[in-house]
Amino acid sequence: YVAAEDSGLRIINVADPAAPTEAGFYVTPDWAWGVAVAGNYAYVAAEDSGLRIINVADPAHPVEAGFCSTPVWALGVAVAGDYAYVAADTAGLRIINVADPAHPVEAGFYNTPGYALGVAVAGDYAYVADARSGLRIINVADPAAPTEAGFYVTPDWAWGVAVAGDYAYVADSNYGLRIISVADPAHPVEAGFYDALRDALDVAVAGDYAYVADSNYGLRIISVADPAHPVEVGFYDTPGWALGVAVAGDYAYVADRHGGLRIINVADPAHPVEVGFCSTPGYALGVAVAGDYAYVASYSHGLRIVNVADPAHPVEVGSCSTPGWARDVAVAGNYAYVADEDGGLRIINVADPAHPVEVGFYVTPDYVWGVAVAGNYAYVTEADHGLRIINVADPAHPAKAGFYDTPGWAEGVAVAGNYAYVADRDGGLRIINVADSAYPVEVGFYNTPGWARGVAVAGDYAYVANGDAGLFIFRFTMFTLYLPLILRNY
Repeated sequence: YVAAEDSGLRIINVADPAAPTEAGFYVTPDWAWGVAVAGNYAYVAAEDSGLRIINVADPAHPVEAGFCSTPVWALGVAVAGDYAYVAADTAGLRIINVADPAHPVEAGFYNTPGYALGVAVAGDYAYVADARSGLRIINVADPAAPTEAGFYVTPDWAWGVAVAGDYAYVADSNYGLRIISVADPAHPVEAGFYDALRDALDVAVAGDYAYVADSNYGLRIISVADPAHPVEVGFYDTPGWALGVAVAGDYAYVADRHGGLRIINVADPAHPVEVGFCSTPGYALGVAVAGDYAYVASYSHGLRIVNVADPAHPVEVGSCSTPGWARDVAVAGNYAYVADEDGGLRIINVADPAHPVEVGFYVTPDYVWGVAVAGNYAYVTEADHGLRIINVADPAHPAKAGFYDTPGWAEGVAVAGNYAYVADRDGGLRIINVADSAYPVEVGFYNTPGWARGVAVAGDYAYVANGDAGLFIFRFTMFTLYLPLILRNY
């Protein structure tokens, strides 16, 4: 059950985790910010319109059963027993009796000192992330008369909270992750913290790890096995905006916008190291590697061909202009396939890297952002229209084979075996079975913490260029998906 902002409540069937499908949806009157589910009902925090209670007994046909307005924005929600607990911005914590979902009634409230942005419930206590005043622990044993049991003022604005065992984990803006012992709710004590973060906005906890969304540096993965000494175990950031990536051998080649081509040794995926770079004349947006050459889509400067035989000293050897803005590139045999925003798919003969020549093209209905090639097919990401599959058996006369519309804005794509891996901006990493090119089918996805802009696959690893959050390295098998060093069930 996903709170999808202006798309309302989206219900996804995950009976087969490898092949989730949307079962139904309900568009709420206002932006959906948070959701909790209990029994046959989904409780949605819907900004200006408060708490919306949706009957999801038939997931294909969700129906609103009732609603309860909140004084100001409803931003977060948790449910326990007959009550829904809503984080309502300047109106604090609102406790709503939902025993009769058709007629929810506010049972009580507690005005927190700041802005209630997030809430979690465990036992008789509600834990509120309250911007400006930190973690507020509210005794809700009597929902009609909630009382504050204790509080802990965090150094900065508390945005998100999660509770596991005796600890509350607070995402505290510029002061990172704060780990607070709530074994005694009346006297919460900070057990540990990790403040080497720039803008911590949310947090989730699974097993011994806390996953913090840091708007400046992307996803930070922190081991909290010892709450008193949390340790960051993996992240990667590049000097510019990582928009495209290709992998060959022990190296990842990152198209880093104004940072040009960055060459990163990824022999140890948990500890990637930059070994060289090459400045490009325009924005470096996409990259492909074949043999001793890296092919860079350089926006208004078309295709740039860089010799990377010596990764520490890459050198540009050739170029070819495209009619629009070159955003991505793939290489197969003697051909480079360029995703050219306004100009569609451009097919360029690169048999002589110093003198590349265009031999064919295919103009798509929408802007083209990314491209990958496997066998006789080019896989093109087409902005708002998702994945388009083009037959390029005859490079001079490419023809459409099939397409799949992804939920977000399709930007980058890689292909391995029967699967296309699409970087779908705010839709994250989408995995699409393309065994039948005429009828591609999505089989799985992973929502990356930032905007997924480019992707490459090598062996068990997917390398995702995640905007200004840099390069993210994922390891996956059929049933599990890994972050650097960390096993996370998927």
